Amino acid sequence: MTPEHYIGAAIVLLIITATGLYSGRRITGAKDFSTGGKKGGVGIVAGTITGTLVGGASTIGTAQLAVVKGFSAWWFTLGAGLGCLVLAFVFTRPLHQAGVSTLSGIFAAQYGKRAGLISTVLMSLGNILTIVAQILSGVALVTSMTNIDPVIAAVATTILMLAYVVFGGVWGTGLVGIVKLLLLGAAVLLCGGIALVEGGGPVAMYEQLPHQDYFNLVARGAGVDLGAGLSLIVGVLTTQTYLQAVISARGVKEGVRGALLSGLVIPPVGVMCIFVGMYVKLHHPEWGILSALPAFVFAYLPPLVAGMILATLLVTLVGTGAGIALGISSMFCRDIYQAYINKDCGDATLLTVSRLGIVVVLGISLLMTAGSMGAMILDCSFIAMGLRGAVAFAPLCCALFFPGRIHRCFVEIGMFAGPLCVVLGNFLMPKGIDPLFYGILASLIAMLAGFLFNRRPQTP
Repeated sequence: MTPEHYIGAAIVLLIITATGLYSGRRITGAKDFSTGGKKGGVGIVAGTITGTLVGGASTIGTAQLAVVKGFSAWWFTLGAGLGCLVLAFVFTRPLHQAGVSTLSGIFAAQYGKRAGLISTVLMSLGNILTIVAQILSGVALVTSMTNIDPVIAAVATTILMLAYVVFGGVWGTGLVGIVKLLLLGAAVLLCGGIALVEGGGPVAMYEQLPHQDYFNLVARGAGVDLGAGLSLIVGVLTTQTYLQAVISARGVKEGVRGALLSGLVIPPVGVMCIFVGMYVKLHHPEWGILSALPAFVFAYLPPLVAGMILATLLVTLVGTGAGIALGISSMFCRDIYQAYINKDCGDATLLTVSRLGIVVVLGISLLMTAGSMGAMILDCSFIAMGLRGAVAFAPLCCALFFPGRIHRCFVEIGMFAGPLCVVLGNFLMPKGIDPLFYGILASLIAMLAGFLFNRRPQTP
């Protein structure tokens, strides 16, 4: 890092800091913190979704996998975009009509408080894995920029996540997300464009790389890659932060448009990062895969611009981790603390607990990175999305579209059976099929059994 690098990074960080401080001024209570007071426009909805969904996995992680498997790495951002489109056209209206601010709150209203509690605990485990993936992205980025120890890099990344969201809540993730998306879009277009020009264009890359591996969406096997895409779609639809974004909109129309805009802008980010990864594979294999994108930025861009892009990547992954932490904290406060611990708590108390919850969640995530410093970022992200989807996708669909028709006991069985089958399928079933398929199937079978049980003749 030269002085020019630091100046460029400082410019971006000052812009983000000023936006975050401004968003904090809009927080007057717990409702503003968790749902923005339901005043969000299209920009706030899109900023919250993209600011959280487009993180280290979408950029640094995608470039990592692209070094090895090319366009197979597109499934994270492609699946995320498809998930946002489904969220826009299928789920936004019933979510607004449900009148509940949390995913587990929907389950509690439909299936009882116990189902809400179970979903909060199980989905939080998957959410924490997403935060772990962002901290690992931060370690890859910071250690590329400096010579500091990976553990210190992990701690610094976690502290930045804390500062990002603990003051502004949804307004912080939304407003900062808008700024971040503009900066990130310019950064990946520039990097991807340079990679294409220096590499001779897509045709030259196609001719130099094995086609079956690098220009094949299912290079890792149809079961694995299609399962990865499915895990992103159901993961988006069962992540509190993304649902919270459309719920925070002032109306259904703004929620639909915000989610639709997110679905259109996310996939191109992945494509540009894939071209960077393939260029690194062709021309700089000595760099390795863990820091492909940051190393490319250092090598091919002027120091001032490189510093700005590196800071943008840092803010990108920090925003994702912070936004997921906000979602976990919101579920805990509304569906555990307020429901079981302190039913009569005031608004100020709830706001304080929300912020303390973020601190605890990020602390747990930091501890979980200790043994996984060399892990592939996308692997953690796919697993996290799959676990959330296995817990909540089928129960959410039934709650929104078939209310009152599924017996609550079978819903609870499905919430446990789904993630259990994902874990067991990963170890016991043949490789080549994403274990998420087993988890979704188990959950759907439980829902069907609950539907049939509810329709049985009642004894007078």
